[in-house]
Amino acid sequence: MTELKPETRDKLLQVSVATLATALFKRGFRNQTIQDVRPLKAKGRNMVGPAYTLRYIPAREDRNAIDVFRDPEHPQRKGVEECPPGAVMVIDSRKDPRAASAGDILVTRLQLRGVAGIVSDGGFRDAMKIAELDIPAYHNRPSSPTNLTRHEALDLNVPIGCGDVPVFPGDIVVGDDDSVIVIPAHLADEVAAEAHEMTAYEDFVSERVKAGETIIGLYPATKQENLEKFAAWRKERGR
Repeated sequence: MTELKPETRDKLLQVSVATLATALFKRGFRNQTIQDVRPLKAKGRNMVGPAYTLRYIPAREDRNAIDVFRDPEHPQRKGVEECPPGAVMVIDSRKDPRAASAGDILVTRLQLRGVAGIVSDGGFRDAMKIAELDIPAYHNRPSSPTNLTRHEALDLNVPIGCGDVPVFPGDIVVGDDDSVIVIPAHLADEVAAEAHEMTAYEDFVSERVKAGETIIGLYPATKQENLEKFAAWRKERGR
């Protein structure tokens, strides 16, 4: 599991997924924002942690009777007990929300174990209950049927696709109140640092635009005078 530096984590807690997407785009990454997932409920804070993955494949009837859950090695159950504290469980449900990826009992267990969040490109059952938990959770839409009707949990902590994004174990996952993005682990420090700097400038720009200034020459900063104003603004605010 990736060791996320405390200073990198702190920066990622303070930046938006949109800003991270721009920082990644500058490095040639166009496809890192997980598609068609959204928070069950806005938390007003970011979800940040290394990815721990669960992969589903299409269910076959002779392999997915209800009693498979009695097996302590069942990947879904085992994953809930083994996902490291501080990690984000990311589930490949093949973008199919017709059966649940998990429900409130399993997500509650993840919360109590200190897991940072859970993301599925499928759906959760008991979604209203999950929404009221403290743990950030993201999915496509609510789904009541058990996962066994459509999915077979097959692999843990392997490369997966989630919402059309490749996710490798240890990649850094960041979610805000809009969406979720995946940062390749080897880029986490530099992307976090750049996004943190970008956020400071964007906050300055927002203030100036609200005060009535034009965006021409301000966003992006193509006039030296705006960079000088930003430097003064930053010094004044200790940023």
